[in-house]
Amino acid sequence: MKLWLANFDPQATDDELPEVARLTREAGDVSRPMADLEFDKGSRQVLCEAQRRLSGLHWETRSVTGYVPL
Repeated sequence: MKLWLANFDPQATDDELPEVARLTREAGDVSRPMADLEFDKGSRQVLCEAQRRLSGLHWETRSVTGYVPL
């Protein structure tokens, strides 16, 4: 199960991001960093709830976006 997290502070370290089975930072525009968080356990329903809670959440000076890919 994957959850994409976008628009967090580009200075954020991996230790500041949620603990997950696998964390992959996506290359691209550094103005809106993105990470792919992959979980070994959980359900799509739980990730959708996390997406709902994360989207719009202010972290540091940014409004974070969460997205559960199809």
